[in-house]
Amino acid sequence: MRTNIDTVTPRGTIILRHLDKDGKVKEERTVKNLIVTVGRALQAYRLIGTTKAAVTHLALGTGIVAAAAANTLLGAETHRGAVTPTIVTTTNASDTAQFAATFVFDDTFAITEAALLNADAVGDMLSRQVFAAINVVNLDALEVIWKIQY
Repeated sequence: MRTNIDTVTPRGTIILRHLDKDGKVKEERTVKNLIVTVGRALQAYRLIGTTKAAVTHLALGTGIVAAAAANTLLGAETHRGAVTPTIVTTTNASDTAQFAATFVFDDTFAITEAALLNADAVGDMLSRQVFAAINVVNLDALEVIWKIQY
């Protein structure tokens, strides 16, 4: 009989909140994320205190190819911005890393993908997901809250 076996399977959730130019919510949706292979390695390196950088940026894009474990870049990145990282409680005390960023658009885009990364250009990808298009126009905003629960 097996007892006291740890199983740590990080789960990610992305909250996408589309706002008009006046700050009114046009749409809100929640999608699950995929922690990619490079992202799993990034977590392992960070756990033992190596020099891999922490997650600092969130990227958006217009690519439509399904997210896959082997991904290292978005399909068609259009925006990247710094995140505000925090630790929050989902089920147990301090069990979730949360990353938040808001993008304000200056043109029309059909945003269909997002990723968490550890640099303002290229960098190691932690997570990625593809979703049905969020059609933004000039002065719309997209608030993204990305949670990784352990």
